[in-house]
Amino acid sequence: MRQALPLVTRQGDRIAIVSGLRTPFARQATAFHGIPAVDLGKMVVGELLARSEIPADAIEQLVFGQVVQMPEAPNIAREIVLGTGMNVHTDAYSVSRACATSFQAVANVAESLMAGTIRAGIAGGADSSSVLPIGVSKALARVLVDVNKARTTRQRLTLFSRLRLRDLLPVPPAVAEYSTGLRMGDTAEQMAKTYGITREQQDALAHRSHQRAAQAWAEGKLAEEVMTTYGPPYKNPFAEDNNIRGASTLADYAKLRPAFDRKHGSVTAANSTPLTDGAAAVIMMTESRAKELGLRPLGYLRSYAFTAIDVWQDMLLGPAWSTPLALERAGLTMADLTLFDMHEAFAAQTLANLQLLGSERFAREVLGRAQATGEVDDAKFNVLGGSIAYGHPFAATGARMITQTLHELRRRGGGFGLVTACAAGGLGAAMVLEAE
Repeated sequence: MRQALPLVTRQGDRIAIVSGLRTPFARQATAFHGIPAVDLGKMVVGELLARSEIPADAIEQLVFGQVVQMPEAPNIAREIVLGTGMNVHTDAYSVSRACATSFQAVANVAESLMAGTIRAGIAGGADSSSVLPIGVSKALARVLVDVNKARTTRQRLTLFSRLRLRDLLPVPPAVAEYSTGLRMGDTAEQMAKTYGITREQQDALAHRSHQRAAQAWAEGKLAEEVMTTYGPPYKNPFAEDNNIRGASTLADYAKLRPAFDRKHGSVTAANSTPLTDGAAAVIMMTESRAKELGLRPLGYLRSYAFTAIDVWQDMLLGPAWSTPLALERAGLTMADLTLFDMHEAFAAQTLANLQLLGSERFAREVLGRAQATGEVDDAKFNVLGGSIAYGHPFAATGARMITQTLHELRRRGGGFGLVTACAAGGLGAAMVLEAE
């Protein structure tokens, strides 16, 4: 094992995560229909600051992400600063790492803390699948640029006459990888076939996710970390995730048809995470700054790792690559963990990664490691459910997982937790957390 790389400042301070909060997560076109991601971000950051009672000017940096970009607000982080009453001099910039975006935001704030350029910051992300940047065809876009430069009406009419009817149709955001043309679900189907994952196994994992999430809400475990929101017309409160199907049965899952490979597939809408709207954020500080303000951190960031693999085959294996690296940097093994939380983009993707984490052959032949990372104990795995149940606002999921894992570690008396996610483009992320 290589030497551990502790995440501390020059003064030896640990990187503290003081608090975290999220909106409820809403299925596409439901509770947050018509509310853009930037407004969801303002909601959660404003409420997070109000609950923490930390002076707004104590926050020196805000790093925020959004995957489905809105052209009118390309720097969502800066808009959140300006829209929440924070000090206008607060450093703010936006990041994007697909489904691992808020992992990246947390890492960036941690690096600023370790560099000594700030002592407190906010990291998070927001996405809306209900307010989408609907574009135009390339042909129409080119004509519109040329029309703007045309000098006469005749020139403009000539330009428009080149267009076909299909060129006038709106263009929604792409759901496929730019480089390969493959949809995420196509990759999940690849992984199911490569690793022999059955439809029954996928449905069982999805059912488990919903059951665990429903139980977590019923037992009040999520109340502290999820705010109540009021969307237009600002009358009806929205306080709980609306995708969780606590009353579903395995028989219900079996009724659904494959969503991607219609003839031979096993990936369905039920064993995949749905399109979702929501936002999440965490407040981070140096350990000494938290003590100065009289704050007890939720926990600490012990290590993180980001990886990238080929996009043509089984590209959602990021957790199997990033987990061993994050553990190594933390100086830990799988056996040292109290909790292991993996983003469930698809049940097939989740099960494939779990399989490879326990594979000696994968460790030796692919990762070049002497031994397997280690099998994940089911009693430690996604104990409160996962993204299949909660939903997946792309840029917010990482912050949800971090906050949720730290709260659960505290309930269990402390320990280490690892959160990990796959992401588009063959990317992966993992973070080791510690609570006392």
